[in-house]
Amino acid sequence: MQLARKIAALFSIPVHNRELMRSQARAFSRQVPLLYFVLVINTAALAITHLGTAPDYLTIWVPLALYAGALFRFMKWWRLRNKTLSYAEIVGMLRGTIRFSFILGIGFTSWALMLYPYGDAYAQSFVPFFMAVTVICIILCLMHMRAAALTITLIVIPAYTLFFGFSGNPVFVAMALNVCLVAGGLIYMLQTNYRDFANLIETQKALVAKQAETQRLVDENLRLANMDSLTDLPNRRSFFTSLARRTDGDAQFGQFAVGVLDLDGFKPVNDLYGHAAGDRILFEVGRRLSGLSTDDVLIARLGGDEFGIIMDGITSQEAIERFGRTVCDLLADPFRLAEGTVQISGTIGFATARGAEDAPAHILERADCALYHAKANTRGQVAVFSQSHEMQMRRNGMIEQALRKADFDSEFSLIFQPIQDIRAGQPSAFEALARWTSPSLGPVSPGEFIPVAERAGLISTFSTRLLRRALREMKTWPENVGLSFNLSAYDIASPDAVERLIGIIEQSGVAPSRIDLEITETAVMRDFDQACAALGRLRALGIMIALDDFGSGYSSLSHVHLLPLDKIKIDRSFITKIETNETSRNVVKSIIGLCRNLGVDCIVEGIETTGQLAAVGEMGAYFVQGYLFAKPLPVEGIESYLATYSANEQAANT
Repeated sequence: MQLARKIAALFSIPVHNRELMRSQARAFSRQVPLLYFVLVINTAALAITHLGTAPDYLTIWVPLALYAGALFRFMKWWRLRNKTLSYAEIVGMLRGTIRFSFILGIGFTSWALMLYPYGDAYAQSFVPFFMAVTVICIILCLMHMRAAALTITLIVIPAYTLFFGFSGNPVFVAMALNVCLVAGGLIYMLQTNYRDFANLIETQKALVAKQAETQRLVDENLRLANMDSLTDLPNRRSFFTSLARRTDGDAQFGQFAVGVLDLDGFKPVNDLYGHAAGDRILFEVGRRLSGLSTDDVLIARLGGDEFGIIMDGITSQEAIERFGRTVCDLLADPFRLAEGTVQISGTIGFATARGAEDAPAHILERADCALYHAKANTRGQVAVFSQSHEMQMRRNGMIEQALRKADFDSEFSLIFQPIQDIRAGQPSAFEALARWTSPSLGPVSPGEFIPVAERAGLISTFSTRLLRRALREMKTWPENVGLSFNLSAYDIASPDAVERLIGIIEQSGVAPSRIDLEITETAVMRDFDQACAALGRLRALGIMIALDDFGSGYSSLSHVHLLPLDKIKIDRSFITKIETNETSRNVVKSIIGLCRNLGVDCIVEGIETTGQLAAVGEMGAYFVQGYLFAKPLPVEGIESYLATYSANEQAANT
C-alpha cells in the first residue's frame, strides 16, 4: 500500500506545494521551444527518409497530426509565458502536460514502429536511432516535470526494448540494451535533479519567507519609530521628517500650513485624577484627531499635550481657520472617564509656508507665536500667523537681545504698590513690581519683558537679583509692614531653584514671616506636584504663600485645597463690574467665602473706586489693593506714604 502511494506520487503533481508547481511551470515554459523544435525536426527527418516506401498516411498525415498537436501546445504555453498564472491555471497546465505526454508517448512510439518494416536497411536503422535520440531529448526537456518525463520514459523505453530486443538483429539488440541502460541512468538523474530542484525551491521559499519576515519587522520597527504609542498618531520624529521633506530644496510641494495645538486645562485634570486618567484623555484626543487625518493632513503628537499639524494644498486663510475650528470643536466635547466627565479645550496656532522658501525652525517659530497669542487672548480658538504677529515676534526678538545685554543695576528698578488692611486703616505690605528702561527700546512693560525672559531662560536670574534688592529696601520699613514678591514658574521648577531663594532670604536678615511670595495659577499648573513641594518648603521656613490672579487660570477647588497657601488674591477682572454686575458680585463673594472656609486671607486687586471698596468690604474682604489708595510708588515715596498713615493714626488717637 505504501509502495503504491509512492508510485502514485511519482506520477502526480505536487498540489500541496504551490510554489514548487509554479516553479515547475516557469522552468518548463523555458524548455517548451526546444522540446517541440526537436520533436518537429526529428519527426520530419524520419518521415522524409520513408517517403515513397511507406504509405502516405504514415509519412504525411500522421506527422501533420503530430505537428498540429505540438503547435497547439506550443501556442498555449507561449501565450502564458509573461502572464502570472493563478493556482487553478497552473494545475490545469501541469495536468494537461502529463496527459499530452501520455498521448505523445503512445503516438510517437506507435508511429515510429509502424514505419520500421518499410525501406531498406538504412531506413530501418534510422527508426531505433530516431526513437532513442528523440526520447532522450524529450526526457531532458521534461527534467523539471518528473511525472511527464516518467510517463514518456515508461511508454517509449519498454516498447523500444521489447521490440528491438527480440528483433533477432544483434545490432538492434545491442542498441535496445544500450538505450535501456541510458534510460535507467536518465531516470536516476531525473529523480536526483527533481529532488534537488524541489529542495532548492523549498530553500528559496524559506529564504523568501525569512526576507519577508525581516522586511515585516523592519517595516514594523519603522512604523513604531514614527508612531506615538499612546495615541497611535505619528510622533515628533515623523512630524519633523515630514516637515523637512516639504522644505527640501528638491521637494515639489506647494503652499502648506503648519499648526501647533496645545490642550487647555489638561494638566489640572491630569493632576487631579492621575496620570492614568490623563493617558486615557490623550488616547481619546488621538482617536478624535486621527479621524481628521487625510492624505493632505498630517496630525502628530509632539509630546505631552502638544500636537503638530501639517496641511498640504492650502488655498486660503479661511480654509485653515475652518479646519482649526473643526479641531477645537472636536476637543470641546466632554471626555467621559471612569472618574467622571471632564472638559478641556484646544488652542491652535497656524503658520503658512511655501516649500523651500522657509526653514522648518522658522515655520514652527511663527506657529508658536500664533499659538502664544491665541492662548493669551482667545483660548480654545484658532490663530493664524499674521503681520501683527510678525511685528510682535520681531519686537520680542529685540527685547530678548536687549535683555541679554542689559546692565541690571542701571536699567532695572523696583516700584511698590501698597496692600491695604481696611480694618486697621493702613498698609500691611507692599508688592514689589519690576520696571525696565532699556537704552535702546526705552521703557518696556513687565507684560512684555517677563514672558520673553521666561522663554529665554533669563527670568530666574532676574528674580533672584530683584528679590535681593527688594529685601534690601524693606529693611527700612516698619516691622509690621511686609513685602509681597512675585515668582515665576521657573523660580520653583526645581529644588535647587527653591534653595537659591531660601539662601537669599536668609542672607537678607529679614524675618521670613514678613515676606509673601506670590505665584500664579498658571505657574502652579505647569507642574503641580513640584509646585506643591516647592511652596511647602518655602512655607516651612515661615514665608507666606499667596496664589495670585485667582480665577483667571485653570486650577480647581481641589487644587487650591491641596496647595500650602496663606493668601489668595482675586484677579482684578472680577472687580471691574462688581458695582453693577450681579455675576461679578456672586463670584467675588464665593471666593471670599472659600478663603474663609480654607482659613486663608483674601486680597482683592484692582480697587479703584469707593463703591468697589464698599462692595468688597460688605462681603468680608479685609485686604485690598488698587489705585484708590495709591499707584505704585518709587522707593523714595514709601517713607512719606507710611508717614501719612502714621500721622493719621496719631491724630485719631488724640
